[in-house]
Amino acid sequence: MNAPVEENLKPVKCVGMETVVIAPDLTIEHVLQARERINPYIHNTPILTSTYLNEQIGAELFFKCENFQKAGAFKVRGACNSVFGLTDEDTVYGVATHSSGNHALSLSYAAGRRGIPCHVVMPKTAPQAKKDAVLGYGGLITECEPSTSSREAVFAEIQEKTGAEFVHPYNDPRVIAGQATCSAEMLESVEGLDTIVAPIGGGGMISGTCLTVSNQAPQIEVFAAEPLQADDAARSFRSGRIIADDAPVTIADGLKVPLKENTWHFVSHYVADVLTATEEEIIDAMRLTWQRLKIVMEPSCAVPLAVILKNQDVFRGRRIGVVVTGGNVDLDRLPWMK
Repeated sequence: MNAPVEENLKPVKCVGMETVVIAPDLTIEHVLQARERINPYIHNTPILTSTYLNEQIGAELFFKCENFQKAGAFKVRGACNSVFGLTDEDTVYGVATHSSGNHALSLSYAAGRRGIPCHVVMPKTAPQAKKDAVLGYGGLITECEPSTSSREAVFAEIQEKTGAEFVHPYNDPRVIAGQATCSAEMLESVEGLDTIVAPIGGGGMISGTCLTVSNQAPQIEVFAAEPLQADDAARSFRSGRIIADDAPVTIADGLKVPLKENTWHFVSHYVADVLTATEEEIIDAMRLTWQRLKIVMEPSCAVPLAVILKNQDVFRGRRIGVVVTGGNVDLDRLPWMK
């Protein structure tokens, strides 16, 4: 366990659930409620295996394929839990968020199912495939510069203008509880897991994984996988405090944002380690997965396999759940294309 959060970092309260909660107060009951709430709107995604990858690594890998999820990403879980947990009064002006892509399109999907507006702030450099998906689900896009500070500043203007309910892409207990349903499904599908590896940017998926595992299977170790060029979570983990980079540059566009108070709670208390991979290692792992699993995944999702391949001494002999977080890829700009 890392050092505690600095005293001025207080987990954010959330009022859009049955009770007012902050991240440390989330329980397995919130996960069970989320599963029931979002069940009509999501898929229980499949798990794939690869004999080739198992033999290369000397471990058993079980890939939880959220690239087959509604809206093409795990983030639809947290978005649906948030949107469908709101009262009618909360949704009068719709919902709003800032996101590099998958949360934006997932919130647009959820808002569309509930019949309310969705306002999203997206970096102008976000993949066009993700922008098109937001528009396809009825979301309204305002572009910003590709930095955390720009996202938050532009979003503040949009929220003041619209009055919409803010659903943060990860620093929100409603979102964390929704993301936790992914690992809950995994535990039901695969017996004897001793390790789960998932990507980390802001930490929503990792936090949800820790929430489920710490309650239902505390013997499982949770590892976070991060791009070396956006390694603020790894540096935060080692220093015992949140370190935030404003505008890192990495092919893993979904993992550029920093940890916040709610996700830091889970990372600092429950994550075994945060491991990093280079851009080349991420691209190689992405291409290998396309070749061997025959599935479409985006670069951010390849980071877990990249760190497993890089740290085979750590993972050899384990039964590993690997979260494939999404498959919203710009097919005209694949990273191995010149």
